Amino acid sequence: MLEPGDKAPDFDLATDTGRVSLAGLKGKNVVLYFYPKDDTAGCTSQALQFSSEVEEFAKLGAVIVGVSKDSAASHAKFRKKHDLTVELAADATGEIVEAYGAWVEKSMYGRKYMGIDRSTFLIDREGVVRQVWRKVKVPNHIKAVLTAARALKEGTLK
Repeated sequence: MLEPGDKAPDFDLATDTGRVSLAGLKGKNVVLYFYPKDDTAGCTSQALQFSSEVEEFAKLGAVIVGVSKDSAASHAKFRKKHDLTVELAADATGEIVEAYGAWVEKSMYGRKYMGIDRSTFLIDREGVVRQVWRKVKVPNHIKAVLTAARALKEGTLK
């Protein structure tokens, strides 16, 4: 399980606009968030919240990348339908989802299944995990991530 201080696993994933890799983002802080599925209520709310703050994160030297197991084509439809501005990466194999510990056993109505745990990782310019949020509840999450990104930029993140 990844913890603050760990080196973030590299990734190179397809997006609906090309490709994104952690190595390609070196020199920038990265907000990497994992979400279960395009165009579902919670995931849409989360993507809209991150999209509404893209400029604020950019002022803090941070980029936002959302990751799910949906295809790049699904991401394109999701982006267009909701006018999203965050980068959406497709991890069809689940390799990166697993590397970040976001592929977990879940339970609904007594049925167990594997799925993506809504998780967010704040990664610094050197590729080190600085903050981790697991089992994210969408309301107010954006505020916590913005606060941490601001502290990271100011050098006060503990």
